[in-house]
Amino acid sequence: MDGNILIAIFVLLGATVLLVPLAKWAGLGTILGYLIAGVLIGPYGLSLISNIETIQGVAEFGIVMMLFLIGLDVDARELWRMRHQVLGLGLTQMVLTSLMLAAAFALVGFSWPASAIIGMALAMSSTAIAMQTVAQRSLTHTDTGRASLAILLVQDVAVIPVLAAIPLLASLKGSPVEALGDTMVAVTERSFDWWVAIGLVLAFVGALVGSRYVVRPLLRWVALAKLPEAFTAFALMLVVGAALGTMSLGLSPALGAFLGGVLLADSEYRHELQGNLEPLKGLLLGLFFVSVGMSIAFGTVLEQPLLVLGIVASVIALKVLVLFGLASVFRMHVADRLLLAVLLSQAGEFAFVVLQFARTAGGLSNPELELITAAVALSMAVTPLLLLAFDRLIAPRFSTRTPLSLTSADDLRAARKNARVIVLGYGRFGQIVTRLLRAQGYEMTLIDDDAAQIELVKRFGVKVFYGDGGRLDILRAAGADEARMIVIAVAGGDRILSIATLIRRHYPHVIIAARAVDRSHAHDLMALGVEVFERETFHSAIVLGEKALIALGHAPETATRLAAAFLRHDETMLRDSFAVRGDQSAYIGLVRRSTEMLDAVMRADRETALQPHEESPTSLDKPAKSPSE
Repeated sequence: MDGNILIAIFVLLGATVLLVPLAKWAGLGTILGYLIAGVLIGPYGLSLISNIETIQGVAEFGIVMMLFLIGLDVDARELWRMRHQVLGLGLTQMVLTSLMLAAAFALVGFSWPASAIIGMALAMSSTAIAMQTVAQRSLTHTDTGRASLAILLVQDVAVIPVLAAIPLLASLKGSPVEALGDTMVAVTERSFDWWVAIGLVLAFVGALVGSRYVVRPLLRWVALAKLPEAFTAFALMLVVGAALGTMSLGLSPALGAFLGGVLLADSEYRHELQGNLEPLKGLLLGLFFVSVGMSIAFGTVLEQPLLVLGIVASVIALKVLVLFGLASVFRMHVADRLLLAVLLSQAGEFAFVVLQFARTAGGLSNPELELITAAVALSMAVTPLLLLAFDRLIAPRFSTRTPLSLTSADDLRAARKNARVIVLGYGRFGQIVTRLLRAQGYEMTLIDDDAAQIELVKRFGVKVFYGDGGRLDILRAAGADEARMIVIAVAGGDRILSIATLIRRHYPHVIIAARAVDRSHAHDLMALGVEVFERETFHSAIVLGEKALIALGHAPETATRLAAAFLRHDETMLRDSFAVRGDQSAYIGLVRRSTEMLDAVMRADRETALQPHEESPTSLDKPAKSPSE
């Protein structure tokens, strides 16, 4: 079956479609569903697919794409603020975990060079599992999400020195003291490759300049063409190019993709890039987890079950201990400490690369490689179960955290800043709404699909993202699931209704504030449950009418009172006519009666105004009755 790629793809997709939803409905999570699918169709299950290497090569691109998308969501200034976590949490975790694991393996009989290699390999956690879980739980901007990102960034960078150290460790013999002396001699006798360091600096500067003066103009050019497939192709080219750039310098492709995303994080095309790549990332990551399930060597597990399970339990326990302790030093909440420890307790996908490289360099034997590889895969498979246990047993104990009360103006401003508002359409209508809300301190995300308009307002210092607000992937990339309100300020009645329907279906908790074209369009919005709307010409027409009355000789206060009365009357008629909008004859009759009543009220007001020394309020100052009364 491996000879026919179409059959292999069909089997992979079929297993995913059948098993992943079942796992999610059972409360096990999607990652465990992918792993189960891999075990079922792999060489140790039904043997439907046995060529794991080819699948892993394709699936690992999903990790690269995920790091690019994570980089798009990270502000460079936020990354700089995380430097203490990167050094304090990330570097310390890598060193401590490597030393403790190396010591543990040396105690059970592994040679000390092999123990050092295994310790460094298992100290790295799974970027795919951790960051996918963080994204699914909307933890990206929490303490847990930031700490996870800081640790994983250090681990990605650490792959290079780890791979560089493996040949040296594999060549060492004798006791650790003798080997240490030989190592110092080898290091001092070897000249330092300065061009590598210079190349790294030049590559980063080149990427920074290229992202601003080459990539962004190209993005704008593709956006003006309005070809979604061209934008998707360009997005994929960016990911591959960033990965190839760091690979050419001997660095991790995932690190290159992450840095590429960070350099484009402040681009106005960020959400469009996210929307185009997100579906591909999800599919490729799912394929990666399937390949992990296929790679579990159950033959080795059955031959030495106690040893394999002991290694898995020891790795998880040691990593949980180190992570919990470091998170305590950083004074994270105890629930966040536990969640961080569970999230990063497994061995990572880069362990497969490190262990295989160690076997090629002579640092590990074949039996050792199979044993540790099986333990790595099992530790990744156990993580969803640990997260499930955390959700069921531990999280409920901390669900009663006391929320912060708003006791000061600073608290209120902070709450408003965290209340995200997304504005779809930044034309004249959207600009007015945005200026009013932003002036009150609300966090605004502005989206428009006119590249020329985006470039125009950019000159005035306004940041608008490129994207079609009618696409679910764009809304998701813009953070609609965390938004408090979405303002629909685009043009076109049908398009507004389409977007409102999409938001109401997928984000029922979000408040919708919509631009209404006319009375009939307002009724359509009301039928969708949209209660915050405004007819685009209604208020401007009333204001003009008020100014016209003043110009015709009416007193300003009288004109204001008449305009307010007309507004109340029309709003009442709008609500009353909604109930009979489907019956044309009833609708026409209601409008006629309402118009006659308004004329009668206006005549009464004129007659009252002509009577001298009349101080009683006119009927216009009273709320207008509905026609049914």
